Amino acid sequence: MKNNEKMTPNKAKELAHEIFDTGTHSNESVINYLKEQHEKKYRKRKNAPEFKEPKGQIKNEDEILVKLRDVRIGFKRGNTERVVIDHLNLDIKRGEILGLVGESGSGKTTIGRAIIRVNPVSGGVITYNNVPISGKIPHHVERALKTKIQMIFQDPSASLNERANVDYIVSEGLRAFHLYEDEEDRLNKITLMLEKVGLMPEHLKRYPHEFSGGQRQRIGIARCMIMGPEMVIADEPISALDVSIRAQVLNLIKQFQQENKMTVLFIAHDLSVVRYISDRIAVINSGKIVELADANRLFEAPLHPYTKALLSAVPIPDPRIESKKKIVVYSPDMHHYSEEDMPDFYEIEPNHFVRANKAELEKYKEDLKVLNAYNDKIKKATKGGRKDAIKKD
Repeated sequence: MKNNEKMTPNKAKELAHEIFDTGTHSNESVINYLKEQHEKKYRKRKNAPEFKEPKGQIKNEDEILVKLRDVRIGFKRGNTERVVIDHLNLDIKRGEILGLVGESGSGKTTIGRAIIRVNPVSGGVITYNNVPISGKIPHHVERALKTKIQMIFQDPSASLNERANVDYIVSEGLRAFHLYEDEEDRLNKITLMLEKVGLMPEHLKRYPHEFSGGQRQRIGIARCMIMGPEMVIADEPISALDVSIRAQVLNLIKQFQQENKMTVLFIAHDLSVVRYISDRIAVINSGKIVELADANRLFEAPLHPYTKALLSAVPIPDPRIESKKKIVVYSPDMHHYSEEDMPDFYEIEPNHFVRANKAELEKYKEDLKVLNAYNDKIKKATKGGRKDAIKKD
């Protein structure tokens, strides 16, 4: 299809289906591509390291929608490059909400922006349904990708064009891909979407500065959801909102996810919020995934010191318990890594992964036994009505 050719709604859907829904690339082709990258990088070196096949966390390939393998993301300034993400391997399931948490500067947003091709990838590969979407890809592939993945931005004020009204903002994607039959169909789609996000049809002719922060974020959500995406990247969508509005926006995102069976990458730094909305949680620190588990399991049995530090920072509603709480401070110096015992990402129990070297892995296994025993006690005491009789050491 030529760049200036008008795309009808049927053509847009057919193009996206042809490229992504068929899964034209196998997992073997991805591994071969990474081997070629490795050989090209080390071809002039005598003592080149041996290529290691990167592994994800989902064993069933059919369940994976987005796959990141050996991903490297850096930002150049002159001749120097600051590497933010290096050798990242992550799988995102179809139809799940994956929470990605970490402190500011840990690389959360960088990963999300790399998936939608805002940040370039300098190494490794990102695939969508086994179709590579990182690096140089054909124009028609990139165009079809925009109908599949959309993003909800952190700052609703900065992400909306102040000179455009709501009608123009929400229908921008529809116009770009001509995903409507006629003007009446376009207006019906926009009006219906505004009602879904809690806005009124009379808001169509208003401008972003006439709305509150929560209403602006609803406009951003409407602009994203009207494209009917398969995947949404929510980059801290509630951090700029008042506490009273946050729950409404979270419920709105969850409602759309359940209705459309979307995949959501939910980026945040607040673990309590991520636990509420996520199916699985990945904890990232300095560009490395340090722990990954089901949402409830991560809170029941946190293993990595960085995860414990984040959990200790979550405020507790009870002031008496909050006053006695001990804040865990994390420092990278507490790890004793050496060239003989470097860390790796291990599955310590089913669907629970942790970054550790061999010495730490043994310690985490012992910690897991203690945590499991404690959680069993809590469950038994709760059933017997004796929850207050057990106190955590």
